[in-house]
Amino acid sequence: VGENVCAFKGLLSVMQKLKGSTELELRIVLLGLDNAGKTTLLKCLASEDVNTITPTQGFNIKSVASHGMKLNVWDIGGQRKIRPFWKKYLENTDLLVRNSADKKRFEETGLELSELIDEENLAGVPILIFVNKQDLCTASPASEIAEGLNLHTYRDRVWQIQACSAVTGEGVQDGMNWICNNLLKKK
Repeated sequence: VGENVCAFKGLLSVMQKLKGSTELELRIVLLGLDNAGKTTLLKCLASEDVNTITPTQGFNIKSVASHGMKLNVWDIGGQRKIRPFWKKYLENTDLLVRNSADKKRFEETGLELSELIDEENLAGVPILIFVNKQDLCTASPASEIAEGLNLHTYRDRVWQIQACSAVTGEGVQDGMNWICNNLLKKK
């Protein structure tokens, strides 16, 4: 619980850094394969209980307003049957957050990511890849995920890979700080 409060404070810190812009509204889309921890991450950011999560069948959205700014975080389901609809949520996206944790699904994750990168609506949009579930002993390090996803080949935008645990909140604030810095540069 203490870590979730820390993660929420990180989100507030991001918002305070952005508060100089009046009426700033940001759209962040959170995508990843099924069982990557997207909804847990969204609940962590909203300082909600992360112990009762069910698979997302469509989408979840959390909006936080503070000091004339609104941060809209969209959590889109990752089941194979939902993925063809991901593109419909990408218009006016300020940042794409990708959740990636499962080493066994590198190829599948890499293919989905490369298709998203080619989307016209995401041209130049910064990408943050949360390597979630770092609280598990089977978790792959962020560097291994970056290599497996060939992130070094994406040169048309800024990107960051961030190890985290949505359950404990570890690393989430670092990712939010990166989001803040890059969205300020973009705006």
